[in-house]
Amino acid sequence: MTSSSLRDQPSRPDVGIYDCELRVKFTMIEEKWVLNNREHLLEILLDALACGTDEYLESHEVEVRADEVPETSASASMRRQIIRLKNSDKFA
Repeated sequence: MTSSSLRDQPSRPDVGIYDCELRVKFTMIEEKWVLNNREHLLEILLDALACGTDEYLESHEVEVRADEVPETSASASMRRQIIRLKNSDKFA
């Protein structure tokens, strides 16, 4: 890495808080018991979506939206976490 490329990199990454919305519509073949446990179902759906369409999954619609939230509008725990990130040695 050259000294000029080091100077071009920002000293700290720009992190923010975002409200994210994901709407996915697809058809899949799965065991019926999976539908009874919402958390497990979500995990399976996200794994299936990440792997892509195959013989058990057909995607129909995917909509993704992410809007930045002012830090003052975020929860106290999110504000504390972003302050920790911005002050972290990892980002120095």
